[in-house]
Amino acid sequence: MTFVAGVDSSTQSCKVMVCDADTGAVVREGRASHPGGTEVDPRAWSTALDEAITAAGGLDDVAAVSVGAQQHGMVCLDDTGAPVRDALLWNDTRSASTAADLVRELGGPDAWADAVGVVPLAAITVSKTRWLADNEPGNAARTAAICLPHDWLTWRLSGSSDLGMLATDRSDASGTGYFDATAGEYRRDLLELALRRPSPLLPAVAGPAESVGETPWGALLGPGAGDNASAALALDAREGDVIVSVGTSGVVCAVSTTAPRDPDGYVAGFADATGLHLPLVCTLNGARVLDAAAAMLEVDHAGLGGLALSAPAGSDGLVLVPYLEGERTPNRPDATGAIHGLRLSNSTPAHLARAAVEGLLCSLADGIDHIIGQGTPVRRVLMVGGGARSQAVCELAPAIFGVPVDVPEPGEYVARGAARQAAWVLRGGDEPPKWGEGEIRRYEADPTPHVRQRYAEVRDLTDGAPPRNGRR
Repeated sequence: MTFVAGVDSSTQSCKVMVCDADTGAVVREGRASHPGGTEVDPRAWSTALDEAITAAGGLDDVAAVSVGAQQHGMVCLDDTGAPVRDALLWNDTRSASTAADLVRELGGPDAWADAVGVVPLAAITVSKTRWLADNEPGNAARTAAICLPHDWLTWRLSGSSDLGMLATDRSDASGTGYFDATAGEYRRDLLELALRRPSPLLPAVAGPAESVGETPWGALLGPGAGDNASAALALDAREGDVIVSVGTSGVVCAVSTTAPRDPDGYVAGFADATGLHLPLVCTLNGARVLDAAAAMLEVDHAGLGGLALSAPAGSDGLVLVPYLEGERTPNRPDATGAIHGLRLSNSTPAHLARAAVEGLLCSLADGIDHIIGQGTPVRRVLMVGGGARSQAVCELAPAIFGVPVDVPEPGEYVARGAARQAAWVLRGGDEPPKWGEGEIRRYEADPTPHVRQRYAEVRDLTDGAPPRNGRR
C-alpha cells in the first residue's frame, strides 16, 4: 500500500491526513491548534504542522505530500528566509483604505477586473502589501520575497533555505490580486504599484500535478492549493457544481471553464486546482454567526438548531444581518451586525435562533446569485464546513437557496483535497485519481422567497453601510 498525505493549515488549526494513494481511504490523522488573531508569526504554523505530523504518526512512510491553506495571508521573508513580520491574514481589515487607494490609482474597479479578475478588498494580498509600504516602510524595504501560507509550509517541508525554491499554484496565486489566472502569469506591475518599489521574489507557479521538490525523506511535494480549491478537489467538483462552505468564513464558489470579470468586486476570479476557474464569493461571517447566537441564547449548537426549527419561516419578520466582524462581501469592513423587526410577538429565543440561521443563509444565497450573474451554470449545490453539521442549517438551506442541497458526510475536505493532489503528483496523468465518494444527504424544501425579500429590505440598515440618498 502506498501512502500520501494532505495538510490543511486553516485559520484555526493544522490538520494532517494520511491516505491510501489508490483508494483515498484515511489511514491516520493528526491535528494541532493555531494561535488566534488576524496576524500570526508564520513560524507558529510550522510548529503546529510539526505537532500535527507527530500526532498523525509521522510521515516517514508517505510517498507524496501537498498543503492546502487559508488564502491571502501575506508572508514577507527577508533575504535569509526569516519572516520580516507577522503574516497579515485574510480577516485582517486594516488594509481596507489601502485597497480603495489601489482601486482608484489603477483607474477603478473595471481596470482591476480586466487585469486580474479580482478587485482589491482588505482581504486580498495586494492590499496588505500597500498597507505594509505605507505603515512599515522599513519592513517593506527588508522584504526579499512574498509568499502565501501554503507556499511557506511547502517550502519548510522541503527543508530548503533557498528562496528560489518557493513555489505555489494557480489557485492560491489567483487570490493575491497580482496574478492573472487567465494568462497564468504574475502582474508584477500591480505588486510594484502597491509596494512602491520593484517586485520582490515571488513563488514559481507550478502546474496542477507538478512536483515542486522533495522532503528530506524523499517524498514528492505537490504544488498545494488554496483552501477552497483544495476542498473542491476533494469533492470532485465539476462544471456546474456550486460549493457553499460554512466555516470561519462563508464561501460560495463554482467550478467553471470561464474566468469571471466582475467590476463590482463581488465575484473574485480565482482558479481551481485542476487548471479551470473557481469564481468565488467570500464573506467574513460564517459559522461564527451560529456561535454568537448560541452564546447569546446560552445553548449549545444542537439547542440552537432545535430552537430555529421550532420557529416559523421568516421569524415573523425578525431579521438578523450577520455582519458581526465587518464584511467582505459586500465590502463593508466597518459594518456591524443588526437585528430588525423586533416585536413583542417575536421576542423569543426560537425567533432569534431562526433569524440567525436565516440571516447567515441569506448572505450565502446572495453569493450564489452573484456567481450565477457571472454566467456560471448551476447544476447542484454542495454544502460543507462546520456549519453544515447543523441540522437547522441543512434543513433551512434549500428553502433559502431555492434549490435542493446536497450535504456530503462531514470531513476534512481541505486536507483530503491536498492528499488527492499528492496522489495525482505521484501517479501522474491528466486527471486526479478517482477516489470513492462518501454518503451524500439531499435536503429539499419548498422555497421561501419572502425570507430573502425581507432580508434584502433591511441588510443595508446597519452601521458601516453606505448612506441611502445621503442618509442612513
